[in-house]
Amino acid sequence: MFKHVLIPIDGSRRATKALKAGIAFAKEVGARVTAYHALQVIPAYYGEGFIPPAALEPVEAGARKQARKYLDEAGRIAGTSGVACELHVSQPATVYEGIIEAARKNKCDVIFMASHGHGELASLVLGSVTVKVLAHSKIPVVVFR
Repeated sequence: MFKHVLIPIDGSRRATKALKAGIAFAKEVGARVTAYHALQVIPAYYGEGFIPPAALEPVEAGARKQARKYLDEAGRIAGTSGVACELHVSQPATVYEGIIEAARKNKCDVIFMASHGHGELASLVLGSVTVKVLAHSKIPVVVFR
């Protein structure tokens, strides 16, 4: 049925539980996995309170280092479970668009994701990434609670 599962991760406890469940799901159905992390970096600002791009380089470097940590952990968990795992990171305009684009680019046939990740309060203010993926993805989505 499913041959390639995209699992978005953000380092939250809920996303880590979903990662483990997604890997178990992939193993059960004989699929491979792509673990994905969307970098969220503050863009340079040129209005009042100018923030030059060079000032944000350490922030971006830190975000990339954290992404590598999340993805390495995903690869380790998949490897221990005997599931083939690719790792993917990008810096999309929005996280939900990044998830959908990563699934499309990697030719995944299902997205397996947590019901929500970092910050439940942020989800209320910004809108749930999961809801946006469900609303916009043409690829099936499994939501893990």
